[in-house]
Amino acid sequence: MTLSVLDQTRRILHKDLLLSWRSRARVVAQVCFGTVTLMMFSFAVGPNNDVLSRHAGGYLWLALLLASILSLGESFRLELEDAALEGLQLLPVDPRALFFGKAIANGVQLLVLGVILLPLALVLFSTTVKFSWVWLLSFVALGSAGLAAPGTLYSAMTSRARGKDVMLPLLLFPLVIPVLLSAVKGTNLALLGDPMAQSRSWVSILICFDLIYWSLCSILFGRVIDE
Repeated sequence: MTLSVLDQTRRILHKDLLLSWRSRARVVAQVCFGTVTLMMFSFAVGPNNDVLSRHAGGYLWLALLLASILSLGESFRLELEDAALEGLQLLPVDPRALFFGKAIANGVQLLVLGVILLPLALVLFSTTVKFSWVWLLSFVALGSAGLAAPGTLYSAMTSRARGKDVMLPLLLFPLVIPVLLSAVKGTNLALLGDPMAQSRSWVSILICFDLIYWSLCSILFGRVIDE
């Protein structure tokens, strides 16, 4: 019996999240890497609480972006072992289901990482949430989704290439600049206050970029894994 795209997506998502839970050492390494990155920003700026608090959103998202490479780079490692990816294509598994399952799993991992790093960033950068926790978590969720979709596509594209650990960030970072800028601006507004009610505009921009990335990447993903 052929499963629908939705059922295939759900099973791939369940498989990837289960593997992430079982290989908790990788998750711990991600959290440690993000924590060290935040601490490096704090030490580099020095004991200037005003500067730290003003740029807390930028430091948080740079830490998330750098730490995301650890999970995205491993996204297709198991599928390439013992030709598992070719086996999925012969079943056949719809490429859209494979993309959405993996991209959602990557997005969930980034969201969890962001939620873990957020309290640490508030302490290190001497800031508090002056506007809204709801808006702050919304920006973390939408920004994570904006990184996950192109990250999953480029992870598949570079998974068979030599030097993939270098190629993935080189390809991904320029593409996600609009998402990163929007997420940083929105996060800073949620942390420092939003007297001019700009948060809705930045959320709308993030949603637009997320829709564009998820739509285009799901279309292109089939061609990427067939090559």
